[in-house]
Amino acid sequence: MTYEATRARVETYFDQTATRTWERLTSDAPVSGIRATVRAGRNRMRTVLTSQLPDDLRGARILDAGCGTGALAFELASRGADVVGVDISPQLIDIAEKRTPPDLSGSVKLSAGDMLDPALGHFDHIVAMDSLIYYTADDIGRILDAIGPRLSGNMTFTVAPRTPLLMAMWRVGKLFPRSDRSPIMVPHQTSKIAAATSGTLREIERVSSGFYISQALEFRA
Repeated sequence: MTYEATRARVETYFDQTATRTWERLTSDAPVSGIRATVRAGRNRMRTVLTSQLPDDLRGARILDAGCGTGALAFELASRGADVVGVDISPQLIDIAEKRTPPDLSGSVKLSAGDMLDPALGHFDHIVAMDSLIYYTADDIGRILDAIGPRLSGNMTFTVAPRTPLLMAMWRVGKLFPRSDRSPIMVPHQTSKIAAATSGTLREIERVSSGFYISQALEFRA
């Protein structure tokens, strides 16, 4: 599928199918055992990604690409950054706006749209947690190269690593009728993504927590 087709499928999934699930998962509400492992994994990954940024972010302009319900954007804003949070799902942006702490409202700008939109401007850093996991290596390479000219520092992001478990889940997912499928994560080898971009990639850390398995990477143009 093309980048545009995958993006449209992800938007439809989160706006029509998964909004309530995602709202609960990213809150403090009780969740099932499996979802609890996903929540714990995402919390750990958020720490991993933000650890690659300066502690003092005053004066920094940061893009949270695929901001979802806003937790990462709020954390960055609390460290002094001016944050632009963008998500393909208007429903998730609505939740993020409702959750924005009053004292951070002037430091976080939230909008529904495409993270590649040039109108978003230039950034010191970009963070994209679990928002590129549905795309091919070639698509990710094109995304990084498109963002690179508007990035002065680093971009930290996640992909699904090519592990036996994730490959098995990927193959099973392809057996479902297309109309019944959620967007399928594409397992990756870092070397394949590195070959698809003109910038440089560095592996940071892999987080495994139950059904949450994700590899953190750093990109520099």
